[in-house]
Amino acid sequence: MRLKFIAALGMVALLSACAHEKADTGASSGAATATQPSGPVPGSEADLVANVGDRIFYDLNKSGLTSDAQTTLQKQAAWLAQYPQVNVEIAGNCDDRGTEEYNIALGQRRANAARDFLVAKGVASSRISTISYGKDRPSAVGDDESAWAQNRNAITSVK
Repeated sequence: MRLKFIAALGMVALLSACAHEKADTGASSGAATATQPSGPVPGSEADLVANVGDRIFYDLNKSGLTSDAQTTLQKQAAWLAQYPQVNVEIAGNCDDRGTEEYNIALGQRRANAARDFLVAKGVASSRISTISYGKDRPSAVGDDESAWAQNRNAITSVK
């Protein structure tokens, strides 16, 4: 019994020594280390979201662009000019009030308004597709003005 205890204790000591061994990072040997890119890949959807903004918001029952929406779309147009190989889809969305037919039509007007702005800023219309989800794809869950305001949007995504 005593021999088993000593053997077990020895194994624990051995394992704990391995766990505390310092990892070789290559810095002490003078080896060059590759620099890991930080942030999203340029021209990707993650890049659009992080550096430009992928969505704009609308007032209740409106498809006209607010000044904040125009600012975001101006940034999107500049980003798209920087990445001419990128195509996008603009999805128009609504809050959950109103009929399905009304919200589909309103979502399409919102997506079209965003597309038209980008085209006016020099983005080729062939690079932009639009779709309306009406109230079927909410961004925020809830039955209050805060959630409804988040759901009245147009979202640009890389295709």
